[in-house]
Amino acid sequence: MELPEATNFIEQIINEELEAGKFASRNNEIVVRFPPEPNGYLHIGHVKALCINFGVKERYHGKLNLRMDDTNPAKEDYKYVESIVEAIKWLGFEYDNLVFASDYYDKLYEIAEKYIKDGNAYVCDLSADEITATRGTLTEAGTPSPYRDRSVEENLRLFREMKAGVYPDGAKVLRAKIDMTSPNLNMRDPVLYRIAHVPHYRQGDKWCIYPMYDFAHPLSDAIEGVTHSLCSLEFENHRPLYDWVIEKAGIPAPVPRQIEFARLNITNVLMSKRYLKKLVDEGIVRGWDDPRMPTLLGLKNRGVPPKALKKFCADVGVAKNYGVVSAAQLDECIRDELNITAERAMGVLNPVKLTITNYEGEEELEFEKNPADGSGATRPVKFTGSVYIDREDFSLDPPPKFKRLYKGGFVRLKAAYIVRCDDVRLNKDGQIEEIMCTYFPETRSGSEVKSEIKAKGVIQWVDAKYGIDVEYRKYRPLLNDEQYPDQDYAERLNPDSESILYGKAEPYLAESEDDKRFQLMRTGYYKKCREGERTVLSEIVSLKDNFNK
Repeated sequence: MELPEATNFIEQIINEELEAGKFASRNNEIVVRFPPEPNGYLHIGHVKALCINFGVKERYHGKLNLRMDDTNPAKEDYKYVESIVEAIKWLGFEYDNLVFASDYYDKLYEIAEKYIKDGNAYVCDLSADEITATRGTLTEAGTPSPYRDRSVEENLRLFREMKAGVYPDGAKVLRAKIDMTSPNLNMRDPVLYRIAHVPHYRQGDKWCIYPMYDFAHPLSDAIEGVTHSLCSLEFENHRPLYDWVIEKAGIPAPVPRQIEFARLNITNVLMSKRYLKKLVDEGIVRGWDDPRMPTLLGLKNRGVPPKALKKFCADVGVAKNYGVVSAAQLDECIRDELNITAERAMGVLNPVKLTITNYEGEEELEFEKNPADGSGATRPVKFTGSVYIDREDFSLDPPPKFKRLYKGGFVRLKAAYIVRCDDVRLNKDGQIEEIMCTYFPETRSGSEVKSEIKAKGVIQWVDAKYGIDVEYRKYRPLLNDEQYPDQDYAERLNPDSESILYGKAEPYLAESEDDKRFQLMRTGYYKKCREGERTVLSEIVSLKDNFNK
């Protein structure tokens, strides 16, 4: 059979297995899965796992199951299932089946009884703290449970009584009987089932015992015919237990193979679900969809294109070893995508009035929608000769090589005319209140007349008569990793992760549909939305990587 050329170590392993005929009995069909627990929202770290799994599905024309690993009913809910499904759809991925670990509860219970009958599991009365205390350390063997040698008959009776609801939470657990001296602590008689009198969001009150992840996960893979369980490096030490669970269940070959890859770690980005929840609960952010959050809800709300996230993960690649990626690399992928797709517009965040003293009337100018898309499409922009420019585009004491406006200097107003600053009016505090300029009619943008008047700089503007009031939201990372790389979460928090400015923008932005993305000239990429009567422009990414500067 003709195999795709391997682009990473995972595909190399799959190719070797296919060449060896491992899956010949299954017509060489490759099956993978993406198994989130429906107890929270997906974040950017999950995108890498999604890209790897869906990449395997596509390259090998295989199948992918989206499986909700819902074995912890106290924290799971349908709202998370719906959010996960929507996030995957937003990214543009298509799975083959939506399945649930809870669909297999009857089968899992049957396998648990087989373990007991085969002498591979026992009911233990130790508490959770006692089990932890007797598990041992990396240098000391664990202490066997005093209940380890119960008979098969007693274990079956007790396990069935656990299922029937005879015992309260924490009274008993079912443990695997493996090796209390194993150098791998995961193999020291891990818990397979625990008692929890909690209704399940799908199963209701049918069950009061629930399987543990390390038991349910590999068996769910096996039941579904998964060929490769692709997961992040923190599960590497769980692989021997993964294999043991499947082996003792008597699953016929070929059985799933677990392969680990390095998870995605990004500078200045918080990806701990526990800490993200803390940000929401403490009101540090507005919610799970706050544009500063690394959740897919937050990234979508910020206006990040899904293609940029997938391009970022492709650029990062599939590695075996732990590493940290610069957030600047993600920003660059976002810029590359938006440069092609985002319309250009003009807005000023810190406006100051500029009056052209020799201009009368008004006119419509042609403004190119997006020079990068090659279409040459334009739209009209009204111009009255009285405009707002950004205060940063004017200087009373210009530094060397300053290419914007200063007294006696020339600058081009984008898509309009070259102007010369003749005078400046200051208020009583010495702040610039108005800039008076002269314009030169022959310098109109697009004019075929060649003017001898030249300007080194081009600045954006908003017409004073037609411009609208806008709330600008600018963002910086939630974490100051560069300043505090070894500090805990609280000390790394950036108190200035959001700043709000009130400026001006073209009316075209207010008239555009919500969530539309724009490049504001020389300012950044922004997403437009409306909140009540306010037009809000929310920053997606700056035009350049300026965080470290």
